[in-house]
Amino acid sequence: MADKSNHYIDNKQMYAVFVTYLKGVRKAKRLKHKKPPIPEYLGECFLLIAHKLFHRPNFMNYSYKDEMISDAIENCILYIHNFNPKKSDNPFAYFTTVIYYAFLRRIDKEKKQLYVRHKMMEQSAIHDTLYSGTYHDEHMIPAYIDLNNEKMNDLARDFEHKLIEKKKKRNKKKLKK
Repeated sequence: MADKSNHYIDNKQMYAVFVTYLKGVRKAKRLKHKKPPIPEYLGECFLLIAHKLFHRPNFMNYSYKDEMISDAIENCILYIHNFNPKKSDNPFAYFTTVIYYAFLRRIDKEKKQLYVRHKMMEQSAIHDTLYSGTYHDEHMIPAYIDLNNEKMNDLARDFEHKLIEKKKKRNKKKLKK
């Protein structure tokens, strides 16, 4: 038998709280009342899962931890009614998956923003509107901005490749219809 101290969330308790919450939602809907608030225990579970998942090696080095966790909790709240207790008794797995994909979506959003900033800086440099440097005795001393670094070029190439692949998939789907 597994040692309970190794588990940071009790799946059976989470399931029981979830089922009780759904009963309250159904009752409120039947009586045309406002939905009851999500139980604090479920919110704590979402937060614990998000924090624990963030510390996995594939997520822990991103600088936008707060945004990732906020997106994850928001997605849990948005999709809380999609979990069907009749089909599964494992809400922990369901919400871990929701959080995992919320993290991936946030990473994609941040990569897109980084790509856009990089392209804007490239365009500014091309059009001579990018100024950087320090002022000394009312004269600007220009600073060298390396827009041609390997990391940013890789990011731009990968992002553009991803866009092309998505476009190809969409076109294939359209042709099948």
